[in-house]
Amino acid sequence: MTVEHVELPDEAATLALGVSLARRLTGGGCVYLEGDLGAGKTTLVRGLLRGLGHQGAVKSPTYTIVEPYELGGVHIYHFDLYRLGDPEELELIGVRDYFSSDSLCLLEWPERGAGVVPSPDLTITLAVNGRGRKATLDWAYDAS
Repeated sequence: MTVEHVELPDEAATLALGVSLARRLTGGGCVYLEGDLGAGKTTLVRGLLRGLGHQGAVKSPTYTIVEPYELGGVHIYHFDLYRLGDPEELELIGVRDYFSSDSLCLLEWPERGAGVVPSPDLTITLAVNGRGRKATLDWAYDAS
């Protein structure tokens, strides 16, 4: 297990962290994105998707629960579970089908899917730090 701490003084730094992570997450996996409302979770996803080659808009899937992307043959699913009433609701949308070995699943508010979503390969916790943010990256394996 590897833990990294990254200072993010502004939005540009959060986007740059996402681009950097895109290079490290090429094999797929499950990423938990934790932090309060407004902490920068969707901004980080926007940077990650740009790092993978996405040119279009990136919106938070607050109401749709999941927003799919396909980039370079990789299936990427951006989940926002904030409005989820019960983790069992995920079963109704066939959530287990999204978590395959060739997909990258990015989950905002993963605790709301407890017992249904798989364990993370990486947990990113974003916290307000003065005018910027601080990111803690907790890899489930040795990421060095």
